[in-house]
Formats: sequence, C-alpha cells, structure tokens
Amino acid sequence: MKIAYLGPQASFTQLAATQLFPNEELLPQANILDCFIAVENGEVEKAVVPLENSIEGTVSMTLDYLYKTPQIKIEAEAIMPIAHHLMVHPDCNVENIEKIYSHPQALAQSFHFLDKQFKKVQKQDYSSTAGAAKHVSENPDRNLAAVANQFAANLYGLKIIHRNIQDFEQNHTRFIIISKNQNVYENNNLNILGEKSGMLITLPEDHAGGLHQVLSVFAWRKMNLSKIESRTLKTGLGNYFFFINVVGKWESALYQNALEELKTLDVKVDFLGNYKEFLLES
Repeated sequence: MKIAYLGPQASFTQLAATQLFPNEELLPQANILDCFIAVENGEVEKAVVPLENSIEGTVSMTLDYLYKTPQIKIEAEAIMPIAHHLMVHPDCNVENIEKIYSHPQALAQSFHFLDKQFKKVQKQDYSSTAGAAKHVSENPDRNLAAVANQFAANLYGLKIIHRNIQDFEQNHTRFIIISKNQNVYENNNLNILGEKSGMLITLPEDHAGGLHQVLSVFAWRKMNLSKIESRTLKTGLGNYFFFINVVGKWESALYQNALEELKTLDVKVDFLGNYKEFLLES
C-alpha cells in the first residue's frame, strides 16, 4: 500500500507516518496540497498530514483542503510530542551564524529561545524543518543553522548545538490519516487516546443566531463538542465554515438524526468520519 506524507524525508510528518504505517511504502510530497491530490487521483491509498499544533494552532491549509475535497475523509488522528533542535554543519563557525532556516511554525514555536540567543541572526522560512536541515547540509561553506528534529540531524550529518529549544514543554502536533474511504484504522502497537467524529458545517447565510441554532442541535442531544473552529470561505468578509469535533462513538440514531436536523436548517454538512485518536512517540 502506498502512503503519501508531507515531506521531505526526516520531516515530523514522516516520523508520524512511519509509526502509523511501519510496513507500507511511504512517498514524500512537496506540500499538503500534493498529499490531497495524490489521494484524490488514486496515486496513493492514504496520506498523513498535520492538522494542528498545541502552540501555533490549526494548520489552515489542511482544513481548507478538507473543505475543498469532500470526497476525502479522515480515518484516524495521531498526537506526537514535538522536540526542536538547533543544528549546524560540523564545519560551521557557531560564533558567526548568519541565518537560521526552518518551517514558519518551528521558528514560531522556538521564538523566545532564538530571540534571546540569536537575536541579530536572520530567521528564514523554509518549506519544512527537514528541508531546512538538508539546505544547511548542502552549504557547508556558509555558517547556516536549521531548526529541525533528531532524525534530520542524523540523516543529513548535522551537529546539534542546542537541544529542545521549543518555548513550551507541552508542544504536540496532531496528524490525520486521510483517504477516500471511511475505513476503520487500527494499530495494536499504539495507545488509543479516545474516539471522535469530525464534520465541516457551512451556514446558508450570515444571520443572527445562525451558529446558535447549529450548536443547539448538539446541545439538547448532550453531544459533547471538543472543538469548534471557523475558517473563512474566501468569498468575502464574514463568510465562514466551521470544523467541529464530537467526542465519542457515532453510535445512536439520535446522533444520525442530528445531521438530518441540520439539513432541515439548510446547513451544509460534510461528515468526515468517526475515528480513533492514537499517541505516537517523539
């Protein structure tokens, strides 16, 4: 089975995909959109992409593509602790680092450390943490550094000069497995944290009490919502869709009737699936 993931090699997403699919063929993709396209076109059966970080919040691109490709569903979620390290080429003059590369979220998650220790050094966004590490390894004649993980340092032969530079100890990233089939993902080697359902909801128009009507559908049925997040529809100011998580199994007729009631309110509902949440190792 072929599994796409947000690459390149040694990215945090590869670390997640390796644990979720240890015996499958993993294919790195240049960006999140390419992961969705690969699934949509049948080039791969599934893909692993980041959905949310505990410090920087939701990966908006993932939510946007879930909305734009309603045939793609979520099979599982996985939580992984994130550890960022500052690394350089072994020949680097550490006292004269001229630029630090990494993914924008990794730079943001390490902002206070970098601002304190390397305030005058330019920080440069890169497509991924692993790509930043690769770039540093390919430029040994320059005094460059990258914020990435241990796997990237090992893969590209870099020297870690500062470990665990993330500003908050509780730094975790939530990944999702996406596919065109609502299969049940199982993995007996991973701990299960819980179960939930995901859905995307679009109101028919912006009117007073519109969101309250939607939430009431869940409230009187005592359906516990663990997440409600809005994303712009990009059709004008004030136009949004909502990503909602319902805790627990989607098991009773009462739950299914909630979707039917939403439809009577002319609310568009894309049910992403009922799936388990797993815990990964860093």
